[in-house]
Amino acid sequence: MAKFKITVTDECIGDGLCVDEAPNTFEMNDDNVAFVKDAGGDNEEAIMAAAEGCPVDAIIVVDEESGKQVYPEE
Repeated sequence: MAKFKITVTDECIGDGLCVDEAPNTFEMNDDNVAFVKDAGGDNEEAIMAAAEGCPVDAIIVVDEESGKQVYPEE
């Protein structure tokens, strides 16, 4: 299982799909903006589903081992 560095950008619109897909990784703050509460909280498939499902591509996922951005692909 890959270890990820996950960033939620300022583009977040508070859709909440990331929390639905990976509830142990993402949480919404008081301003209804997602943040990463535990980058290893969910499995790789759930984290990627959350990132890929974000309607504004506000989730950046980087493989910590290789340093390669895996989502969105560069």
